[in-house]
Amino acid sequence: MKTPYDVIIKPVISEKSMDDAQAKKYTFKVAKDANKTQVKLAVEEIFGVEVKKVNIMNVNGKKKRMGRYVGMTASSKKAIVTLTDKSKEIEFFQGL
Repeated sequence: MKTPYDVIIKPVISEKSMDDAQAKKYTFKVAKDANKTQVKLAVEEIFGVEVKKVNIMNVNGKKKRMGRYVGMTASSKKAIVTLTDKSKEIEFFQGL
């Protein structure tokens, strides 16, 4: 069985994800074989919060060129986790 740290790889830090964080929606890069239930349990255990809803999407790799050589970036999976109203917020930057 996977540990919660195997399911949640890292938070996605972007302009859109930081705007969604105000509404208690957090975006994470997750393992490719993770499902909604595993993501919910992992976030609740790691951050000590209460999860209301989980949306998961597959992100396809993009085509990249380096001169005449063409390759693909790695595909991944990301999850948008919505917390309940009474749950505390997740702080990514505690010391800043």
